[in-house]
Amino acid sequence: MKVELVQLAGRDGDTAYNLERTLAAIHACPAGTDLVVFPETQLMGFPTEANVAQVAEPLDGPSVRAVQQAAKARDVGVVLGMAEAADDGCFYNTTLLVTAEGIALKYRKTHLWASDRDFFSPGDRYATTLFKGVRVGLLICFDIEFPESARALGQLGVELILVTNGNMDPYGPTHRTAICARAMENQAFAVMVNRVGEGDGGLVFAGGSAVVDPYGQVLCEAGREECRLGMTLDLKQLEVARRDYSYLSERRFVLPGEVREHDGGLRELIIAS
Repeated sequence: MKVELVQLAGRDGDTAYNLERTLAAIHACPAGTDLVVFPETQLMGFPTEANVAQVAEPLDGPSVRAVQQAAKARDVGVVLGMAEAADDGCFYNTTLLVTAEGIALKYRKTHLWASDRDFFSPGDRYATTLFKGVRVGLLICFDIEFPESARALGQLGVELILVTNGNMDPYGPTHRTAICARAMENQAFAVMVNRVGEGDGGLVFAGGSAVVDPYGQVLCEAGREECRLGMTLDLKQLEVARRDYSYLSERRFVLPGEVREHDGGLRELIIAS
């Protein structure tokens, strides 16, 4: 599987600017790319309590439709974050896997960072789906500091963990350590794409987007500037990494929750509120 990591500096609250750069990056991906991955809240930047109602969009809103059209034009999967205005009246920090057919997978951030909690609601489930024969799952930023988040995906059979990130200084080293551990613990590939540059409130985003193999080894890693990284994942490594032992089969307990199977390969773990 050929994956493209797009590490960008966004503008908080400026959907037009962020969307334009997102679409340009999708159209510029190399031939043969399977998956293009962007940072957390790529489309809107990070909203505030004061403007979230103005910048958040529904999943069938104009920004996601534009991304879906670009994904169809280039025949790629696109992973990116947004501020979601949901039918239940809540706002969510959401990451999507968008394909030529539409939204293949959505995930609402379950572990909210301090600045998220004033206006975002936490999600209530983890999910994986099949993308080009590979079982993929989504996580967002702070989620990866909790082993249970990735293990929930592991229980759902994940082979590739995709993380949209909005990690800032001084926590870059924390997320480098965490993503390596989450990949190793679940014997899965992990792709993490972070934001760079400055954000509102004086935040400085740490970059460090990376691809990690099922042993927890970093295969490629970005610095602190805008860049694109391409990596072809050797999926045979999954079988090799799991051949002699399996952390999932050796574990002594499973995470609680209701597992639901859906058509099209979607598999969910509903967690307690």
